[in-house]
Amino acid sequence: MTGKAGTPGNGTPEARRDNAPSPPVPLHPEMDTIQPSHHKATEVREKVVILFAGDSGDGIQLTGSQFTDTNALFGNDVSTFPNYPAEIRAPQGTIAGVSGFQLHFGSVDVFTPGDQCDTLVVMNAAALKANLHKLKKGGIIIANSDGFDTKNLRLAGYKDDANPLTDRSLDNYVLHPVDIAKLTRLALEGTTLGMKEKDRSKNMFVLGFIHWMYGRKLDRSRAFIMDKFKDKPDLLEANLRVLQAGYNYGDTSETFTTRFEVKPAPMPKGEYRNITGNQGVAIGLIAGAQKAGLELFYGSYPITPASDILHELSRNKHFGVKTFQAEDEIAAVCTAIGASYGGGLGATASSGPGIALKTEALGLAVMLELPLVVVNVQRGGPSTGMPTKTEQADLWQAIHGRNGEAPMPVLAASSPTDCFEMAYEAVKLAVEHMTPVMLLTDGYMANGAEPWRFPKAADLRPIKPPFATPREDYEDTEVADGEAPAPDAFLPYERDERGVRPWAVPGMKGLQHRIGGIEKEDKTGNISYDPKNHQLMVNLRAQKVAKIADTYRPIRLDSGPDSGELLVVGWGSTYGAIRTAMLQLQTEGYSVAHVHLRHMFPMNKGLRDLLKRYKKVLVPEMNSGQLRQLLRAEYLVDAQGLNKVQGLPFTAEEIRNAALELLSK
Repeated sequence: MTGKAGTPGNGTPEARRDNAPSPPVPLHPEMDTIQPSHHKATEVREKVVILFAGDSGDGIQLTGSQFTDTNALFGNDVSTFPNYPAEIRAPQGTIAGVSGFQLHFGSVDVFTPGDQCDTLVVMNAAALKANLHKLKKGGIIIANSDGFDTKNLRLAGYKDDANPLTDRSLDNYVLHPVDIAKLTRLALEGTTLGMKEKDRSKNMFVLGFIHWMYGRKLDRSRAFIMDKFKDKPDLLEANLRVLQAGYNYGDTSETFTTRFEVKPAPMPKGEYRNITGNQGVAIGLIAGAQKAGLELFYGSYPITPASDILHELSRNKHFGVKTFQAEDEIAAVCTAIGASYGGGLGATASSGPGIALKTEALGLAVMLELPLVVVNVQRGGPSTGMPTKTEQADLWQAIHGRNGEAPMPVLAASSPTDCFEMAYEAVKLAVEHMTPVMLLTDGYMANGAEPWRFPKAADLRPIKPPFATPREDYEDTEVADGEAPAPDAFLPYERDERGVRPWAVPGMKGLQHRIGGIEKEDKTGNISYDPKNHQLMVNLRAQKVAKIADTYRPIRLDSGPDSGELLVVGWGSTYGAIRTAMLQLQTEGYSVAHVHLRHMFPMNKGLRDLLKRYKKVLVPEMNSGQLRQLLRAEYLVDAQGLNKVQGLPFTAEEIRNAALELLSK
């Protein structure tokens, strides 16, 4: 996924992504430690972009993620972009069924998965046809020749069964046809596996070969295989054999005369691991709950691309996490609200369609003024839309998508590692200000990965729940609607200087009060239909949310001069592409700057003055201009949009070209 968290536009602490070194892994007893290939030439590169592509059943995502882990463990800065069909098994051999995994790794800072790839690994004709435009001229193609037979060529739509591996149409590239299927079967001769089972190991051959090509040891991937198939000795042996066969093929083949070396990137010292955006959200929720001293309850209904948050949290019951897979989206959010009512931290997540179903309950959480964290992992819409493709089109839904006057804070993460930071921030705001908070991520950063240097618990900001104090000597007496409360009665909606009410958990002595979705009387919480009281309560709830902006750190630029010709304002997963483009333009001498927003509502108070210091403002978004219109309405700035709604993230080149075009006007 996209580049590093960097310096946030709203001033929250910089999050540096790094990778956690694993403890030493014992090699398979029959295998020696890999030795360098002395008879092959080695070419040193600062960074490399590889795109693996094939059928959704070819194990492309596993191959990509395993090689990502190897490079991250080696010490490279990495960024990934998994891209796969929505169907569980899309039509085999067709372009619609192509699954891809793009990996960018380097000895320098990496902010995006790369605009174009240096190496394209394709398992069939459809994978080549779908992805050839992403390969640089002169780039390397490694093609499974078995996937270019007459049937595969026809399914991929090549005219008259023309074969790109033989018709010289790929002369502008370095083409290496390899019969991966045949070599895999040869490696498994003598095993008891059937032909279909043997062919499922093809991705391990690719993984072994790519390890050789970029000078990486197989230790990490061997350890993964040994753990995955520890109870299936036949499959364990087969996958280890094929992994080694792929490596040996590169080492002994006369076709491949050059390996590539990408040295480790300079990383700050610390403990590291590789992390996806969904994992970052889950860990951030756990850390926030632990820091607040609360039990985390996560109510969820499965939906692409948010389901992995549930999977990750369910593996962490040792932290007291309770997970519940509800029968629908409404039940999921209502159980989370119930958990907060009971004194825990309620959280839920979904994508746009599920958030729409949760809307009524979110209004209830606003009215109750209870802490709740809601994560929206955005995807292509409307309706079911494109479930596995990314988009940023739910910003208006997050800020305005409830009936009545129901404001809640809205945050946006900018990268996989930033998902941790912003999930933790969401917990802090929800708990300390007694409000539901929505966190926006998207499919691009949710599934993508990057290295993360994780913090120590002592370095995380404290989270202090505003619990009311039980009154042991007080006898609860119910006050009828319209009656004045006793002088010493508990007032559940009496607010502090921030507008925050006390959190009275059921069972606390002397703190009996009413709660529900009907409008409340100021301070007492009794039911009230009084017009002036309703106006007052609407204002008080809005003021409480607005005051949250007082807690933000001063706004800071991500890069560029404090004033100048052009300010690029971004949010969400556009971060890496914008940062890459802006740093390049600044190097070329252009007066351009970049600020990335993470607090979408309420916004940082310093943004108004910042926007005034630049002659032009550009807002790149994966929607039709939602943030641009909010900036125009709130700050009366002539912001221009760069809008893309294709289910694909921006490339740095697209943003660079748009900035140059606006500067030329």
